Amino acid sequence: MATEEKEMKVTRGCNFLVDEASLDDVFIPEEFDEEQQMVGQLARDFYDGSVAPVNDEIEALADGVTVNLLKEAGELGLLSVDLPERFGGFAQTKAVSMLVAESLCKNASFNTAFSCHTGIGSLPIVYFGTEEQKQKFLPGLATGEIIGAYALTEAGSGSDALAARTTAVLNDEGTEYVLNGEKLFITNGNFADLFIVFAKVDGEQFTAFIIEKNNEGLSLGAEEKKMGIKGSSTTSVILQDAKVPVENVLGEIGNGARIAFNILNVGRFKLAAAVTGGGIAAMKETVEYAKGRQQFGRPIAEFGMVQHKIAESLSRLYAARSAIYRTAGYIDQNIATIDVTDPERDSKVIDSAIREYMVECSILKVFCSEALDYTVDEVVQIYGGYGYTQEYGAERYYRDSRINRIFEGTNEINRIVVGGEVMKRAAKNSIPLFARAKALLDELTGFPDLGDDDDTSFLANERKLVNQARKIVYLAAGTMGQTLGMKLQDVWGHEELLGLLADLIMETYAMDSAVLRTMKLKERGAPDVDTFHSALTRLYCNEAMARMEITARTLLSAIVEGDDLSMALSGLRRTAKYAPANTVALRREIAEYAASHDDWGL
Repeated sequence: MATEEKEMKVTRGCNFLVDEASLDDVFIPEEFDEEQQMVGQLARDFYDGSVAPVNDEIEALADGVTVNLLKEAGELGLLSVDLPERFGGFAQTKAVSMLVAESLCKNASFNTAFSCHTGIGSLPIVYFGTEEQKQKFLPGLATGEIIGAYALTEAGSGSDALAARTTAVLNDEGTEYVLNGEKLFITNGNFADLFIVFAKVDGEQFTAFIIEKNNEGLSLGAEEKKMGIKGSSTTSVILQDAKVPVENVLGEIGNGARIAFNILNVGRFKLAAAVTGGGIAAMKETVEYAKGRQQFGRPIAEFGMVQHKIAESLSRLYAARSAIYRTAGYIDQNIATIDVTDPERDSKVIDSAIREYMVECSILKVFCSEALDYTVDEVVQIYGGYGYTQEYGAERYYRDSRINRIFEGTNEINRIVVGGEVMKRAAKNSIPLFARAKALLDELTGFPDLGDDDDTSFLANERKLVNQARKIVYLAAGTMGQTLGMKLQDVWGHEELLGLLADLIMETYAMDSAVLRTMKLKERGAPDVDTFHSALTRLYCNEAMARMEITARTLLSAIVEGDDLSMALSGLRRTAKYAPANTVALRREIAEYAASHDDWGL
């Protein structure tokens, strides 16, 4: 049924850098309706009732355990949240998809299998498959009768995916492609029934194929022995004259890059939700431990340096979750503008609605995985010696976290995506970044804007910090554009600079997202917004601004020198000047709240 026609506002990707968002356009997790909340509760109940009791068996890779759990999830509809209704799916919003991902986060091994199947193992067929391919495979993927996997990485092509050496040659009859090569580190490899495999047709045209497990010529390597996520299956996929029917070509010949990179946007987005949920779960367990662990006659949760670790972790996780659902809301707004009767709707969702936010997806992947890493490191420290043993969960959280900075494109590659894509859009004037940089230069060479220091409204200082953060990005990006110009097209010659710019952009998005969410909670009359959520936001913004000044100083010093550097640093000092909050008091307030409340509302 066609949706009611109405004019819908769509927020462009990267718009957060140049415009202040309206609260009406920002989605926050507190806005889920009752039906959507029930989907999240269904996922949590499934985890508590079915996954948690067999955690040890999952970690031991016990035969059939994960497969049976995936099938049970399929029966509950959890595998089909992203799939079209006509193929047995729920066709829920991306925000609900994120809610499910974060609800299954406590066992990273199972979550890895689940996320692979529901994301990169299924969605390439949704977005790029023919109607016949969708009819053949999607109903089984929706129920778990078919388990999906994604085979892109090779020994010589990790981050450089297009350097793949797996070949595909059409047979003389024109009925089958014969594939030869080996794919590495394939999640769900041991039990997947279907693989999305990338190969070069005639050694040149990078192409995606759907290969079923029983295809002649396909075999699997042994399970990899890994640092973490030990309960997830990770094998190689070996193709020796593997025969693939021509009808199993996914998309068009030579169009594999479009599939691979667009699907990675989805994978990065889903990973962000899962790892943020994992960080919150780990910290909840840790706070309970700290409340019960007595040293020097009182719980360690009352010690200031422990409170520092708790509060710093929670502030990062709050900013992360705020950014996740903000991005989900933008994507859902964009998808809603695509006519449901359009036969090309599925491909437009990935090519247009999701790709528009590729920068935000990469930001989320990096920011959230590093927020989790920070959190689990502090989790182990709070547990002390017990955190280094397998008796408690801290050790597993620590090991399982590390892979997330490598999954779905390394954080280094994603930083280059963020910095490079923003500069590309600025050069095309898709976002008026250079115009903002020019306006900032005029401002810095004129009379100083003293601003409204008497503003005492809610989060006035933090809103000002967000605007200052934007200006730091303008200063950095403008200096890069003016000094380096077309040289920036040589990404590998300037990767450190793009990475530093990415850090500035990520901090800006995180700060802005936290402020907007807290402002919206205030507008909705949420309890504790004036204390807990406000403190989380103030802490994050203050700490982020301090980091941004150091990062910008490093970046500017690498681009210009002499008088130009002096002028740039002078501009930075004016732009980054702020009166810091008492972050020690904020951390104590946050940690005390966390210790005295069960529901944090992160």
